[in-house]
Amino acid sequence: EVQLVESGGGLVQAGGSLRLSCAASGFTFDNYAIGWFRQAPGKEREGVSCTSSGPFSTYYADSVKGRFTISFDSAKNRVYLQMNSLKPEDTAVYYCAAARRGFYGTTWLRLWEYDYWGQGTQVTVSS
Repeated sequence: EVQLVESGGGLVQAGGSLRLSCAASGFTFDNYAIGWFRQAPGKEREGVSCTSSGPFSTYYADSVKGRFTISFDSAKNRVYLQMNSLKPEDTAVYYCAAARRGFYGTTWLRLWEYDYWGQGTQVTVSS
């Protein structure tokens, strides 16, 4: 069974940091693009970051550039999202997703391009 599981969410004060983890079972991340998305209450799901193989690329939403870093640990089959300098507006449920393709430009933002989704982990940033 293919499954993605996020972890690492929680409650943090503004300016703090969290590291989210996305673990896969049933498949390996090789040859997949892995994206992080988030959805705040009453808002649409939006792209946060993506790491894409073939060729290797990373993408970030403008709102998180310089604060968030995506990384891939092939040995553990995990993708991480290091989130620093968190702001209250970063509060959302964060999801990881896997796509059996590479991306270019802004195509990584297309939710429908992703084949598998996790259940999400809540991140709450207090002011």
